[in-house]
Amino acid sequence: MLYYENGSKSTNLIADDLKVGLFQALEKLGKRNKVLAIPPDYTRLPSRAGELTEFSWQFYQDTLTDVLPALGTHSPMTDVQIKHMFGNTPRSLFRDHDWRNDVVTLGTVPSDFVKEVSGGAVDYSWPVQVNKLLVEGDFDLILSIGQVVPHEVVGMANYNKNVFVGTGGSEGINKSHFIGAAYGMEKMMGRADTPVRRIFNYASDHFATHLPIVYVQTVVGLNENGKLQTYGLFIGDDFEVFDKAASLSLQVNFKMVDKPLKKVVVWLDPTEFKSTWLGNKSIYRTRMALADDGELIVLAPALVEFGEDKQIDKLIRKYGYYGTPHTLKMVAENEDLRSNLGAAAHLIHGSSEGRFSITYCPGKETRNLTREEIEGVGFQYADFDEITEKYNPALLKDGFNTLPDGEEIFYISNPAIGLWAYKDRFDY
Repeated sequence: MLYYENGSKSTNLIADDLKVGLFQALEKLGKRNKVLAIPPDYTRLPSRAGELTEFSWQFYQDTLTDVLPALGTHSPMTDVQIKHMFGNTPRSLFRDHDWRNDVVTLGTVPSDFVKEVSGGAVDYSWPVQVNKLLVEGDFDLILSIGQVVPHEVVGMANYNKNVFVGTGGSEGINKSHFIGAAYGMEKMMGRADTPVRRIFNYASDHFATHLPIVYVQTVVGLNENGKLQTYGLFIGDDFEVFDKAASLSLQVNFKMVDKPLKKVVVWLDPTEFKSTWLGNKSIYRTRMALADDGELIVLAPALVEFGEDKQIDKLIRKYGYYGTPHTLKMVAENEDLRSNLGAAAHLIHGSSEGRFSITYCPGKETRNLTREEIEGVGFQYADFDEITEKYNPALLKDGFNTLPDGEEIFYISNPAIGLWAYKDRFDY
């Protein structure tokens, strides 16, 4: 059922609009005795989920007893991040999700279904895992809050992904990521109907109907002035709420370019991007727009690690971003990678498959990744100061820029909120 919808390509929702819309939906739900909120973590700061979580607390007060950020494999949020993102929501409500230990299995999606929807890309069952708090907390309402936006693993982010991956377990996360990588990320990004989504929907329909989940979904993108704008808010408890948000997201977050891009420069905000695990969105979201033999330059002033998880960081350093054939061979030959299919999927996602070059430019602080570390995983390295002297983010606008020397580049200030493609590489 859809409890609230407001969105279009011309809509511009401010905080008061979000609060009014959310309160209208929550009033329709009637009295609740114990509420859990599942917002995204700090890596989804532009989603407006922080404000919506705070508004939920204002509405329910003591009835909202727990806030479980959907960390997935990400690091727990710091006190500073929680305060910045969630405002006055009490710190005592927040719980950390431990994807290796804090999960229960609700059921198993059978291997024949997984094989069928993936076109034979994989042939294994998929465990439906969630944080045990969802099951044992005796909640009569679970608010899954987040942003629908193109995504490399599932096609369009959020909806039940926020639950099954954001609060999921190691096996479920690893296997779901690998399904998408094996099937082909370029066949999925920007699409609401994908093999991974069908698996999640099967899990929702067969194993999670007893969980009182209501989805609060935003659509956020950059407007023509290069500023963040909230284009939609959709609240409901079934696939319709996601379908409507995904349709609007495709209109707002997807940019079709008229010609393949020869050089793309991407800025990674230092408050959000400290790892290639997240920073490689610069690769995922631009790969369908980049020309063969094109160049991607990633300005990453806060880059200090490859994986936020220590084990995953170790695997990235060991195996590197060397393309699908190499990664699949390493999976077949090495138990450590075979036991961490999410890391294997990430290595596939983070490679250009030799089609274009990828140059990372870390900052110059002591903790930043070094030239040796960057080149050790298969990327090229360039000096941050030298590159930003030529490609100064403060002087660039999103989209095409012509520099004083006549060079044309395409600049992206936030890869996490968009998807770019050349028409011959994306079938609408």
